[in-house]
Amino acid sequence: MIGRLNHVAIVVPDLAAAAETYRSTLGADVSDPIDLAAHGVTTVFVVLPNTKIELLHPLGPNSPIQSFLDRNPSGGMHHLCYEVEDILAARDHLVAQGARVLGDGEPKIGAHDKPVLFLHPKDFCGTLVELEQR
Repeated sequence: MIGRLNHVAIVVPDLAAAAETYRSTLGADVSDPIDLAAHGVTTVFVVLPNTKIELLHPLGPNSPIQSFLDRNPSGGMHHLCYEVEDILAARDHLVAQGARVLGDGEPKIGAHDKPVLFLHPKDFCGTLVELEQR
């Protein structure tokens, strides 16, 4: 059911510094920051030949990732994002298998202007999983 790894998301305490580290130290292609108000984050994508790294920073004090940063002041890996062909069919299959979809269970538009859902980390070996429709 899952397709390719779309991205690995890392929460960072300083988005500009993290982007510069990937750009200058590692020589990566780094996007401009994008504010995603509906998700409460500002994101930068580091484009790699086979996937992306998403650098996440809270967009305001009520961001859903602020508590992650409070617990991990240096930042850290937040989630993995896998592509799926049909997000509603994937959701229904996973729910039937006992997986929990976070939020109201309905897809939201993500950073790539495509529908996304998040799955409870306790159902996936302690890792928050994002599904993104191709």
